[in-house]
Amino acid sequence: MWHPLSIFQPYKPIHLIAYLCKMEKLTFADFDLPVKVLDVLADLNLFEPTPIQEKSIGPILSGRDVMGIAQTGTGKTLAYLLPVLKTWKYNKTGNPTVVVLVPTRELVVQVAEIVTKLTENITARVIGIYGGKNINTQKLLFKDGCDILVGTPGRIMDLAIDNAISLREVQKLIIDEFDEMLNLGFRPQLTHIFEMMREKRQNILFSATMTEAVDEMLAQYFAGPIEISLAKSGTPLEKIEQTAYKVENFNTKINLLEHLLKSNEDMSKVLIFTNNKKNADLLLTKIEELFPEEFDVIHSNKSQNYRLKAMKSFENEMLRGLITTDVMARGLDISNITHVINFETPEVPEQYIHRIGRTGRADKDGKAITFVTKKEETLVLDIELLMDKELRYIDFPETVKINPKKIASEEDEIIMKNPAHAKIYEGGGAFHEKKDKNKKENWGGPTKRKAPKKFGANRSQQKAISKSKRKK
Repeated sequence: MWHPLSIFQPYKPIHLIAYLCKMEKLTFADFDLPVKVLDVLADLNLFEPTPIQEKSIGPILSGRDVMGIAQTGTGKTLAYLLPVLKTWKYNKTGNPTVVVLVPTRELVVQVAEIVTKLTENITARVIGIYGGKNINTQKLLFKDGCDILVGTPGRIMDLAIDNAISLREVQKLIIDEFDEMLNLGFRPQLTHIFEMMREKRQNILFSATMTEAVDEMLAQYFAGPIEISLAKSGTPLEKIEQTAYKVENFNTKINLLEHLLKSNEDMSKVLIFTNNKKNADLLLTKIEELFPEEFDVIHSNKSQNYRLKAMKSFENEMLRGLITTDVMARGLDISNITHVINFETPEVPEQYIHRIGRTGRADKDGKAITFVTKKEETLVLDIELLMDKELRYIDFPETVKINPKKIASEEDEIIMKNPAHAKIYEGGGAFHEKKDKNKKENWGGPTKRKAPKKFGANRSQQKAISKSKRKK
């Protein structure tokens, strides 16, 4: 019997709603994506593409190389995965036909999970690999074949060199966070991977910023990619409120952080950035005393299991906050982060954009607060110049105690004032006149020298003197 909804089959009822609305807004169904992928998107309550997804899907489906420039948190992962999955076909040989390169272990886990979710209704075999784990154990993952491989450049290169995987059948190469990958020194591994692949493939590159290094690689290895730009490099995310405090030093920053956490209940999911691992650990030690078991830390010295466990606890709101370095400034999608705090101002202006992009995601508002010492003011100026936007400074709270004690990295450099050292540079000291007993001259070999005393001469000298007398 004919049913009025049959004209919309094979869409689910939830797809029908999206279909009826498509005259007003573009939906994923308009790109003729596989129904099994649309089902997964519907289950995730995703119907309408973000601007970068809308701009990217068509060019990627064309088969040409694509270079996408977009702000962090704009949906780049689905922008490249959806069109690739539409054209993906099962490979009988068991070698990967799609390779996704990302710069960090956390991104491998995140992207692999997304690919696995999107392909749950099809037969794609998805494997994620990264360094820091036993390579022999990872080789066993490929015994049943692999269709879509997600990994860091170093580990993928190592497995290919060991013949655990073959890259000769790769049809789609995706490089996510391309600029960060080059910043981390992965260029040698990337070029090696390019050489192990066949030339006839599609390259899909996504980057948050367009740098000289990215430009150079594009010119050298890729065939005139279509450039898709959602926003210029350094454009701040408009949904993020950006403020700053001028603070005396590191220890006073701790007092200010304590004040903000105690006086603002809306700071329920806070990501705190420091500039290095040592300061991250120091901050955790201090903050743990004030807020026991509410914070944890992630940086490159922590084991992968520790990092994943801490991220999961933070995502599930079992932790109020996470202290980290720039290892978490790129690509990671943790939902509902209320505040990003730059406990230390980033030394590279672009990193500021990546850091604050962890909040204000998925059309939600976010807040970013930066603590600025006197030495860090020039760094803030560089950030403001990059964004073409000034941070709004808030008056330092009167109730917060200023701690004059500095940490080791804040101590002023020691200037040597020893006058004896100064003489060295004035031509004295090390350049004084030699004493008479040290004014020796070289008169040649033993035959030219004055004969040594009988008992003072060594055996070789005596032989030389005797030989010289016989010749005479």
